[in-house]
Amino acid sequence: MIKYQLNCKKCKIDFDSWFASSNEYERLKTKKLLSCIKCGSLKVEKSLMAPNLFSKNNKIDTQENKKILEIKNKLNEYKKFVEKNLDYVGDNFVYEARSIHYEGKKRKKGIYGKASNQDIKDLSEEGIETQALPWFEDKEN
Repeated sequence: MIKYQLNCKKCKIDFDSWFASSNEYERLKTKKLLSCIKCGSLKVEKSLMAPNLFSKNNKIDTQENKKILEIKNKLNEYKKFVEKNLDYVGDNFVYEARSIHYEGKKRKKGIYGKASNQDIKDLSEEGIETQALPWFEDKEN
């Protein structure tokens, strides 16, 4: 698959479109099967595009990628803070949260662990405050 940025010569908009190959683009263009997504004009041309290549050695130079990296770094800092300052209770999170809420079970630290969306909803309906975190493994970065 190949993605081209196309521009309409009539209404002057740019839009992206995917093709099976560069030959497929040419075939559709020749048969007049390419049209503008806004005005329907057949006066559509492909723009020059630079390839978007990423590797571990490439510098991140776009604003969007810099922002993504910044967010991941903040999430990683937050994750480290949580791991350092709270007790991990794993799959027992719901049980432990209810024990603290209903039985007044005292803990020196707060807790974190695993719970389904339904468990979080149930806890909320019981008046037990929780917070879902956008967790990710370091290997996903």
